[in-house]
Amino acid sequence: MLNRRQFTAALAAPAASGTKLKKVSKSVESVVLVVADDLGLHTGAYGDTVARTPHLDRLAAEGVRFTHGFATTASCSASRSVLLTGLHNHANGQYGHAHAEHHFSLLPHVRTLPLLLKDAGYRTGLVGKFHVAPAGAFGWDMLSEGMDRNVSRMAETARKFIEGCGGAPFFLHYAFGDPHRAGKGFANDRPQPGVAKGVFDPQHVQVPSFLPDTPGTRAELAEYYQAANRLDQGVGMLMEVLRQSGRLDNTLVIFLSDNGMPFPNAKTNLYDAGAHLPLIVRPPGGWPRGMTNEAMVSWADIAPTILDFCRARGPEYPLQGRSFLPLLEQARPAGWDLVFFSHTFHEVTMHYPVRGTRTPRYKYLRNLVHQAPFPHASDLWASRTWTDVRAQGESGMIGRRRVHDYLFRAPEELYDVAADPGEVRNLAGASAHQTVLAELRRQTQEFRRRTGDPWLINDSYESR
Repeated sequence: MLNRRQFTAALAAPAASGTKLKKVSKSVESVVLVVADDLGLHTGAYGDTVARTPHLDRLAAEGVRFTHGFATTASCSASRSVLLTGLHNHANGQYGHAHAEHHFSLLPHVRTLPLLLKDAGYRTGLVGKFHVAPAGAFGWDMLSEGMDRNVSRMAETARKFIEGCGGAPFFLHYAFGDPHRAGKGFANDRPQPGVAKGVFDPQHVQVPSFLPDTPGTRAELAEYYQAANRLDQGVGMLMEVLRQSGRLDNTLVIFLSDNGMPFPNAKTNLYDAGAHLPLIVRPPGGWPRGMTNEAMVSWADIAPTILDFCRARGPEYPLQGRSFLPLLEQARPAGWDLVFFSHTFHEVTMHYPVRGTRTPRYKYLRNLVHQAPFPHASDLWASRTWTDVRAQGESGMIGRRRVHDYLFRAPEELYDVAADPGEVRNLAGASAHQTVLAELRRQTQEFRRRTGDPWLINDSYESR
């Protein structure tokens, strides 16, 4: 592992292309956090043979590809709040969506990542999707919301922000709107200046095992892949802006997604399709390239990592993740084999709190209001995929899971994800797995106590 002196020297070293860089001081080390909207592991770098993502694949080849990156919650606003605070959503107050009637927002005491970086001398900007509230808690120097599907305009806005920073270090939160649904489609019919239209054949897409193989699902998957390709082109445009600005080789670029693909069994669910996501980290020049890292990291670790890189002071309270910056040169670091989940709301009508734990082999989920049917996001309910599922009734199948089991869940779920990656065989009642169940239950309860989960009061209700 590089020490700080070696790290500074590495930043001043020539780039791999042979272009000689000026000496870089820590005062101009910058960060770009790139967030996709509803993208699962559907890139070439993660083994998807249908996806066309050459720019993300190049980013992985130039950096570190984490094989076990996890969102802590499978909902847009709540997940983004974790990224920007280093606190789980049950601790930061952003329990669900920020916009419209949903109206969730951060608790007043929370100190956000951009504010902490401003204190360290960084210029801060957001381009694209914000989706966390209140805006005043962030103190952005530039807040350019919207246009999050117009990837060429996003890149031009980023260029202006970076030029406006002069020689100052900056933190840029760059958040796409793709491949999120847009009503019943994926916005592929909208004009997209500067974007090559990458159309996919529904007959040649790969239908994941957790989805039904129907014409409706295939049509929507083709649309999803097209939106993901547009996102990839946007990543390429952003990287070109960084190259042309001369800031690429002293900038930490982190790419991830807020939650899984916008399909049943994925988004709003803590099954792996909703929470196990891409995480690609491109460090500044001088670091090894093309690394694969098997550490289990969660989005609660993102803010601590950025603060560590920027040598910025954290808030007065402890953050609930830890920096993975020291891991970037390691393939299998010790002590990174456990992540925690905390999902509470999506839309305001979707109260379904779940807490859980994931190890390399097992996943444990505790459904705190298991007496209620699992609620649906409005866009997923209206989708062709769910329409096809609804036509079967509760006795039908959604992939390899019964519709009834999707809607009505057990108080506890335990899966051997190594043997059962589809997470369809609940082992919570199996005598052979009671020791594992008890340990992960204990870990989850300790996590909830340690992070001040307000939903702990549910336990006292259940015991009466």
